[in-house]
Amino acid sequence: MNENATMWTVLAEAHRALRDAVRGVAAGDWDRPTPCAEWNVTQVLQHAAGDQIGFASFITGGPGPAENPFAPSGRLAASPETVAEEAMRASADAWATVGEDEQEVSVPVPPNKLPARLGVGACALDAAVHAWDIAVATGRPSPLTPELARELTDVAQRIVEPLRAFGAYAPALEARDDDDDAAALLRYLGRRPDWTA
Repeated sequence: MNENATMWTVLAEAHRALRDAVRGVAAGDWDRPTPCAEWNVTQVLQHAAGDQIGFASFITGGPGPAENPFAPSGRLAASPETVAEEAMRASADAWATVGEDEQEVSVPVPPNKLPARLGVGACALDAAVHAWDIAVATGRPSPLTPELARELTDVAQRIVEPLRAFGAYAPALEARDDDDDAAALLRYLGRRPDWTA
């Protein structure tokens, strides 16, 4: 895959984070617990991949994910890297057809139509946060750069509240004075920045 297959920098950065997180998982770590309390690392990958395919499907009208991303089975249809790469390729290729100034892009998050920059940000937010879930679940450092976290925080503050009602995000945690950009984003999304398995 061309790892820069999208003109959308935020999506490319989020996909890079997810790619690195998946590549960093050791063979025996796919069953480890994650910050998503009901899911292991494999299930988080399935969910993240399914969401990327979901965004692509809304844009292109093509097929959606093979299984419900919110009920991941824990059984992959291919190698983890293949599952991740195929989903990210579908997403990047779909977003490559969307112009920067489009005001109503079909997306799988309420209200199902968003301006292009916000829609691609929502897609990137999903990939980047699940990259963090996978990385910290397997004892690796956060893949969230300050720049990416700042951009995604702006997106999150504009789209996440309606999603909490569906259980897509936990209630926000109280911010702390010493939070860096990544920690502030994670707390807003209901995640503890100091989470460990």
